Amino acid sequence: MADATPALAPNNPEHALRGYIYIACSAVFWGISASLGRAAFTGRLLPASNIARIDPLILSQARTTFSFLLVGLGLLSTRGPRALRLPWLDVAKLLLLGLLGVAASNYFYYLAIQRTNVATAIIVQYTAPIWVLLYTLVRRTEKPTLSKLISVLLAISGIALVIGLFGQGKLHLDELGVAAALIAAFSFAYYNVGGHYMLARYDRWIVLLYTTMAASLFWICVNPPQRIAAAHYSAGAWIFLFTFSVLSVLVPFTLYFAGLQHLQPTKAIIASCLEPVFTVVIAALVLQEVVRPLQAIGIAMVLASILVVQRSANDVVCSSIDPVD
Repeated sequence: MADATPALAPNNPEHALRGYIYIACSAVFWGISASLGRAAFTGRLLPASNIARIDPLILSQARTTFSFLLVGLGLLSTRGPRALRLPWLDVAKLLLLGLLGVAASNYFYYLAIQRTNVATAIIVQYTAPIWVLLYTLVRRTEKPTLSKLISVLLAISGIALVIGLFGQGKLHLDELGVAAALIAAFSFAYYNVGGHYMLARYDRWIVLLYTTMAASLFWICVNPPQRIAAAHYSAGAWIFLFTFSVLSVLVPFTLYFAGLQHLQPTKAIIASCLEPVFTVVIAALVLQEVVRPLQAIGIAMVLASILVVQRSANDVVCSSIDPVD
């Protein structure tokens, strides 16, 4: 966690490849945490600890709060409090990124699942690459290319097949649920664009610290500590919450922000479409869930979208960012 400000680096294939690897690794951890959560809520993981009783809202709250505390303690011990002080305008931008990006995407995604179903929530949320592409084209921070358009369409279509949209997981349309999923998509798009911008000024640890702090404050307002205390969770449940926070937020967000330092927002968010792919694959390997033929085709389409978007290698208006570890 060195204290330094990222410097601009030239856009080159080595940096891009590194960015894709970082984001692919973050998707692996999100896939692991999804299977871990599914195993916990179905009673297959540590049934004696009553993990299945954990409220999904508290799960969302705990994973950002524990991550904030771990990053905060780590930075305080290695850099000291003075290195964590930022100009008020940048603090406001980072807190806004954490609130409207990280916290909002998580909250509205779960609201969408409650009001519709998982398939609807995922497919609407993963329209985010479209919004990022449109934003970057309007702002002229990236050049319009056919390969980007094709890769976005491939990624979204592939996700639709991966989640079984044309099989068992049909759309369940509810006005509030669809609106929530759309807000989650906008939030997802926002923290890709906003995160890329802030990573040009600060290293990933500072960005992660302030974004998780904002998300933690949001969850405290939604779910005050006395409600959590009233749940009387066991020691095993708290160990699970801590482990889950590391696997689902701390590690993957660190990797994802590292990837954003190497990739344009459009390419980064297309690569993030690997998350449902790894979720399905890991569930098949660990939980013995069956991968249907259409899902396999969808996985191939998502992978193809990443290969296609790499063809637009020289379309950058702004440079990538060299990460500081």
